[in-house]
Amino acid sequence: MASLVTAAQGGDRTALDRLLRHHQDQVYALARRLTGNHADALDATQEALVAIVRGLPRFDGRSAFSTWVYRVATNACLDELRRRSRRSADPLPDLEDPNWQPPGTGGSGRSDPSGAVADRIDIDRALATLPPEFRAPVVLRDLCGLDYAEIAEVLDIPPGTVRSRIARGRAALARTMSGNQTGSADRPTPQP
Repeated sequence: MASLVTAAQGGDRTALDRLLRHHQDQVYALARRLTGNHADALDATQEALVAIVRGLPRFDGRSAFSTWVYRVATNACLDELRRRSRRSADPLPDLEDPNWQPPGTGGSGRSDPSGAVADRIDIDRALATLPPEFRAPVVLRDLCGLDYAEIAEVLDIPPGTVRSRIARGRAALARTMSGNQTGSADRPTPQP
């Protein structure tokens, strides 16, 4: 991977293309979980890939390239969430969601014996209830598999804060997933 990065930094377009293709699915998966819907995830993925191309000459190798990619992608997702919070219109339904159906249709006749799709939708909804300060570390740890030090580097926060936010985020997710939402008063708030 290091030789691919070096070649891309040197202007090799084929290497750059391979590098972006190698990381595109990981970036989208992160964006999908952080933004909570397909359309915003696509926007954030595109922004992240553009930022990776623009920032590639400044990548100095002090961290793993994948850690740097996650940092760029996380920042693009958080920017997308900020843009979304400024929008006044209600979002359109996520038409890429396999369980989405027009209101009043009563069901599509599709079944998911394993419950995997329903579980994914429940997790996405639960993640959407978390503030981005908690959602990002939980997704980076549980979906992307980054360790605490890598997450600290991606988010530019101390490792102890990462641990705290993951623990509090997971606790809030567990309450939400079990149906024990107690309102916004118990919603985690960011700690420095």
